[in-house]
Amino acid sequence: MADLPSWLVSVIAAIYPGITPPPPYHYDGYIEGEFTYAAPASAGRIETIDVTEGDAVQKGTLLFALEDDQYRAALRSAEAQLAQAKAQLENLSTGSRAAETEVVRASLDQARVALDIARTRLERSEALLTRGATTRATVDDQQAAVDEAAAQVKQLEAQLKVAELPARDAERLAAEAAVDAAAAQVDIARSDLEDRQIFAPVSGQVEKVFFEAGEVASSGTPVVSILPPGQMTALFFVPQSERADLSPGDHVALSCDGCPVDLTAQISRLASDPQYTPPILYTREERGRLVYRVEAKVIDPHGVLPGQPISVDASGAAGE
Repeated sequence: MADLPSWLVSVIAAIYPGITPPPPYHYDGYIEGEFTYAAPASAGRIETIDVTEGDAVQKGTLLFALEDDQYRAALRSAEAQLAQAKAQLENLSTGSRAAETEVVRASLDQARVALDIARTRLERSEALLTRGATTRATVDDQQAAVDEAAAQVKQLEAQLKVAELPARDAERLAAEAAVDAAAAQVDIARSDLEDRQIFAPVSGQVEKVFFEAGEVASSGTPVVSILPPGQMTALFFVPQSERADLSPGDHVALSCDGCPVDLTAQISRLASDPQYTPPILYTREERGRLVYRVEAKVIDPHGVLPGQPISVDASGAAGE
């Protein structure tokens, strides 16, 4: 784009004496850090904060921890319920315990002996009845004793058979489902407990600690911010008339007080919606103009700090 028309320069000079309009494709802006925020998954009181502002941390470093007594108790409860469900499944799968089965078997042996004795007495009484040495009533009583002993044997045989059999398929499937559900509750409780300790998601420098130990942090509220190395973005604003000459991927030159020489950035985003007043103070002729926000990734941000004012020269990009 050519320089501003001479008549416009004259108008600006007449209205604002001593002010020189900026050359085309030269803008003011500032550096913004691309911070990563560490926040708890659930609300809680902060028990410890293990980092301070300015610390260099590696990914996986413990940043802070929340109180976890309630979550430890929940995990113990879930583990106990899992153990109970497993015991129930084992009991249904194997039948009664060996000791219980042995008691039933011993009772059955005793009942069979009693049945043999009752039958022997009945046979003796029947023989005596044929010789007239006993009464019919005695024989009938002996027959009733045999019938009772036989019924007791059948009952104990049925009990032993049930004790030795596993549970029905439906009962076993229900018990297996109960074990799976209890195991899932253990996993949830263990995950909730682990979430009470928050570790650094990235390596970088701790920029800000927003809370102190003893304070309550809400779910999703950042407690620590980390600035990863090299994560710097140059923000500047271009007028509507020059926006079409810039594209994502273009390189721009940056300069600032104390910045390295030959500092460059690559445009990553051009806003589609205009702004009418940039968020920083510009010269008078810049105010009120229709401008668009531009973001450019700083290629080598060594020595550049967040919030630092910069000057952007995009004339090389516009001429490409």
